Amino acid sequence: MKKGCSLVAVMLVVVLIGDQLGASEAVTCSATQLSPCLGAITSGTPPSQACCARLRGQQPCLCGYMRDPNLRQYVNSPNARKVASSCGVSIPSC
Repeated sequence: MKKGCSLVAVMLVVVLIGDQLGASEAVTCSATQLSPCLGAITSGTPPSQACCARLRGQQPCLCGYMRDPNLRQYVNSPNARKVASSCGVSIPSC
């Protein structure tokens, strides 16, 4: 009986730790988070560190932004690709 309880306790701990790790990796997709990149995308100037940090954080959201007709022109622009490259972020093919 003790082995069964111990196994259940270990499994519960693993599930709880995994749940916490997943929660810390969750990203809220919001194009406004990329506002530090606006100047670099529209004018072609080098991106700031803040821009690169935000872009890396929003990377899982890029396909959604590319599908949005209001954002597509910015995300697919040559300057946006330069910014992504400068920040070490790969543009996904969606």
